[in-house]
Amino acid sequence: MSTPNAVPVSLAEIARIAGVGRAAVSNWRRRHDSFPSRIGGTDVSPQFSLSDVEQWLRDTGKLTDAGGREFLWPRFEALGSRDESGLAIAETARRMRAPRTRHPAPGLSPAATDLVGAAARRGRSDGARETFEFLLQRWLDTHVRQLSTTPPQLASLMARIALDAGRPKVRDGLTVLDPACATGHLVAAAAQEYDGPGLALLGCERDPALAALAGARLGFTAEERDMRTEVVNGDALRDDPFAGVRADIALCNPPFNERDWGYEELATDQRWAHGLPPRTEPELAWVQHLLAHLEPGGTAVVLLPPAVASRKAGRRIRGSLLRTGTLRAVVALPPGCAQPHSVSLQLWVLQSVGTTAPAGHQDALLVDATTLAKPGGPDWEALTGFVLSSLSQLDRPDPELRTDRTVRVPLLDLLDDEVDVTPGRYVATGQEPSGVELAASWTELTSSLTELSRLVQHLSQLGFEADEPRTTATVGELVKAGAVTLRIGQQPADRSRTLPENSIPILTVPDLMLDGRPSGRVAPDAANTVAEDGDVVVAGVVRAFKAWVHEGPPVALGPQLYALRVLPEKMDAHFLAGCLRAPANGRQAGTHASSSSRIDVRRLLVLQLPPEEQKVYAETFRRLMSFDAVLGQTERLGKELVDDVGDRLAAGGLTA
Repeated sequence: MSTPNAVPVSLAEIARIAGVGRAAVSNWRRRHDSFPSRIGGTDVSPQFSLSDVEQWLRDTGKLTDAGGREFLWPRFEALGSRDESGLAIAETARRMRAPRTRHPAPGLSPAATDLVGAAARRGRSDGARETFEFLLQRWLDTHVRQLSTTPPQLASLMARIALDAGRPKVRDGLTVLDPACATGHLVAAAAQEYDGPGLALLGCERDPALAALAGARLGFTAEERDMRTEVVNGDALRDDPFAGVRADIALCNPPFNERDWGYEELATDQRWAHGLPPRTEPELAWVQHLLAHLEPGGTAVVLLPPAVASRKAGRRIRGSLLRTGTLRAVVALPPGCAQPHSVSLQLWVLQSVGTTAPAGHQDALLVDATTLAKPGGPDWEALTGFVLSSLSQLDRPDPELRTDRTVRVPLLDLLDDEVDVTPGRYVATGQEPSGVELAASWTELTSSLTELSRLVQHLSQLGFEADEPRTTATVGELVKAGAVTLRIGQQPADRSRTLPENSIPILTVPDLMLDGRPSGRVAPDAANTVAEDGDVVVAGVVRAFKAWVHEGPPVALGPQLYALRVLPEKMDAHFLAGCLRAPANGRQAGTHASSSSRIDVRRLLVLQLPPEEQKVYAETFRRLMSFDAVLGQTERLGKELVDDVGDRLAAGGLTA
């Protein structure tokens, strides 16, 4: 019998604990009368007692060694408060590093204190750092909408830029500062990228839970290397805890668009060497805070929203940063690099160079990397290589540097009435397509139109008998008859970040909404639904409804995707896919009228025909799909040519 204080867990959490898919847990619940009873939630999303679940898994032999850490997280989540669970995880890390600690951490409830002790004991046996990183990641995933952290790939890129740009002259060590460090992603990345001696990592964070977690993370880092770490809980702008400290490198992902940053009380602050930041420009306050903490020649890399590069209120400060040679480069990143994910954020590379621009600093390097993305997010490998390669040109004497996406802009061209340092404004200039490129585009369009005309000629000659009744069967009936087998896509059970070499791509409904290509990978797992070559895949949601025959290597299917495997002597796969994707079929099988509703795949109708007639229909369905694909390609090519020819005309030089 569960107690009133039982820790609740969902079916998905039970699946993670047991290392199986959610469908397997649902199956256990149906087949085993001994499965724990529901203690909360709803019939659709039931909740169960963690202790009851653990006992049942152990009694039935379904608990693997991998599930040990999974039992910890629901207990931390049950604490309720974001801050208390975060502080408890940080205290667990401290206890794991210092087992003899006895005094309780301030601010934790008795329940949290008891949990910390139990978690620390388990962590010391399972691996202290691994346990902390696991709990930290679960905490971040749970509170992702309330937090703004720097993804590891971006943190690594920023650290490498800072280490490479200007190459700080390090004699006795390297000091790295982040005055808004959150959970310490940036300073931790700097420690990973720097392999020299005498490293000092300094961080400040005004959120107590984030500061505690950052301190815990750096505590593990310090144990591995000879370094000094210090994280302070405080507001770096209003009450600078590192006043007078000078760093070789400063990294920062500051809060965006905060009007209450201390404008009134900091009006006469000595950090504003380039001018008092307007109330609406808090990001420029952070920029100058970083510069005030740099050693001469030190480098700062800061992540900023794109509006900072062009807002009218900040042009005077931007002008001063340019005139003094402080703003060395601006990199426009593709959307999805960090929150907010829909915005193309920018990296500003700054250097402490004094009050006048030295020789060679009479320009700024502007890099447009906004196109280096793939479905589901940035192409981190390509993005990192391109940005580092472009920024390697910073100190090279090449005033005419210009590539497709990188340009060195003279100071005089930047210091106009707007002082706009948005890379796209300058990189696009003079990049009109050449005559050879236009000729190739026209040839491609002509070929596409020829193929479109051929398909139109064939499809337009199709005839249909009027009022001819035809027999149909639902997918559910075909499954019962053994003509097809139906499998339902699953949320992948493997949440690990390190995947084996034999991992396979996973396709999801959001991927279909982009360009139809899988954006992630999963480890091979018997619980995953995998579509093989020749299987029919159906997207069972109205807004992305489609059906097609999968061709190529195996691909795992996410939720709301279905795989149908035909019995060849009874059903042709292309015929089946053609019948299923008929728009009227989707409307008939939809569960609701909204575009977000699901399709009841079992209700989809399929024409009843003998196998030899199916092949004739299948070939026509193929031509219809080809027509749809060529039509879309032709539209894309035509629109691109309109834009390219328009650019060339606007640039002049028309000869005919």
